[in-house]
Amino acid sequence: MSFIDKALERAKSFNKAKGRTESPVNPPGFSAIPAAAADGPAIIPAEIFYTVTRTVPVDPDVLRRNRILAGQEAGESLAAEGYRVLRTHLLHQTCAESRNTLMVTGPQSGEGKTLTAINLALSISKEINHTVLLVDTDLRSPSITDYFGLPEQPGLVNYLTDGVPLPELLIHPQGLSKLVILPAGRPIIQAAELLNSPRMRDLVQELKHFYANRYVIFDLPPLLNCADALTFAPLMDGIIVVIEAGKTAKEDIERCQEMLKKFRFLGFVLNKTEEILSQGYYYPYTKRVQPTTLKRKFKLPLFK
Repeated sequence: MSFIDKALERAKSFNKAKGRTESPVNPPGFSAIPAAAADGPAIIPAEIFYTVTRTVPVDPDVLRRNRILAGQEAGESLAAEGYRVLRTHLLHQTCAESRNTLMVTGPQSGEGKTLTAINLALSISKEINHTVLLVDTDLRSPSITDYFGLPEQPGLVNYLTDGVPLPELLIHPQGLSKLVILPAGRPIIQAAELLNSPRMRDLVQELKHFYANRYVIFDLPPLLNCADALTFAPLMDGIIVVIEAGKTAKEDIERCQEMLKKFRFLGFVLNKTEEILSQGYYYPYTKRVQPTTLKRKFKLPLFK
């Protein structure tokens, strides 16, 4: 029995005990999304009400300080537009083939891969036909909850090692409709072994197939720092590597390309650029990271 089937049974028992007559019962942690119509995909409501997934309050000021592009004030910002362009590229490459599990990583630490994963998830969640599950898979140094200003939460590690039911671990940041987060939980050293475990592989497949219109974005540790991201790569429908302007060495980019050549590598995202090109939304590449070194690339204006 899958964790979703178990969740259904738990929810049914809970509703029966409380005298509720809700029908049909939705798996805890998952919103009710209409099934696809015969002539096209379903339209997901702009506002989803989570009846079982735990909703946690978030401070808009914390989101702004941490450069999370949420709320109306980010609607017309240059960075938000950059994420919309990135989102469009990704949806064009993945949507038609139902490639809905995406991994975000970087060559080294500090290049912006976690913030890119968060803002990409938020951007996709604003699409009419998509919801997003954001998974903190950086089990050595989890940080997604920190960006949202939340205390440490139980999460993926607890599911993999302690058998805690997944629906009890999912959280919905209040005000960010169509986004659900699976925190990493406590930091752990044996991360590569957990990510390569049968339980993790089964989880990825269940998350991938449960909702056709849900993207699942996994934030992984840097590719060149440890084995975690490379271990996880075969499970993914698409891989994005975040590089930092003026910092990421050409040799690191080439190493990443070589390591990912057997997998579904979608491209690079250039982060932390310094100047805006006069003819468009994008920042130029620095001398240290030339466009000719990138076979596939997305140019994304983020933050100085």
